[in-house]
Amino acid sequence: MHKGKGMKFVGDSRVQDKKGQKVYPPDYSAYPGKNEPFWPDFLLREWMVGAVFLIGFLVLTVAHPSPLEGQADPTNTGYIPLPDWYFLFLYQLLKYEFASGPYNIIGAMVVPGIAFGALLLAPFLDRGPERRAYKRPLPVLFMLLALSAMVYLTWESVANHDWAAAERQGKITSDTAFDKSDPGYEVYAKQSCIGCHGDQLQGGAGVAFDGLKLTPEQVAKVAKEGYKTMQPGAFKGSDEELKKLANFIAEYSNK
Repeated sequence: MHKGKGMKFVGDSRVQDKKGQKVYPPDYSAYPGKNEPFWPDFLLREWMVGAVFLIGFLVLTVAHPSPLEGQADPTNTGYIPLPDWYFLFLYQLLKYEFASGPYNIIGAMVVPGIAFGALLLAPFLDRGPERRAYKRPLPVLFMLLALSAMVYLTWESVANHDWAAAERQGKITSDTAFDKSDPGYEVYAKQSCIGCHGDQLQGGAGVAFDGLKLTPEQVAKVAKEGYKTMQPGAFKGSDEELKKLANFIAEYSNK
């Protein structure tokens, strides 16, 4: 304690050596110029560093706000869900045959349970005094294996996700009105398109047409030849009805 300088806080790490004898480190006075008062020097510096990071974080939230999607629709069975980035590796795991379908319990509970259980038990299973990585080969190996698996599964999830479809389905759009008495809509309802694309053309098991910028020729081609999950020959009407339907959907998709 020095008058006018406040209390000095120093570390005291008395430990036992291999022979069981107490080992005392050198007194802090052996390191002149390398100690400082906890208050206000040390604490003020910590506060300043924390304030810089906090302000930087707030600036990022203002400059890049969280993205918003369209209003949730529980009847939209065609929606492709995607969890936050830190759960992508679990999301990808559920896509594999050994962890999905009848084995879903393995991917959803067994594998994550073993992984996180081992992480919680690590301090009790590995009680060795060594801190150097090369002297702890098994714990380091298992940790590297876990990290590699998480990175790989996350990358696979990002690389294989249909981002174009996700952008369309999450897009916030205003309701586009159309005339249900339109001859094209009558054909639309008659051909049971409502079952997949919705009575407001909002999508469901099939795509939503709003904003797709389709031409009548493209609509007619898909109606005859199919597209992805839509089977060829789904349209059963006449050529005249197909023309009305194509013109109606194309006009709506370009509004």
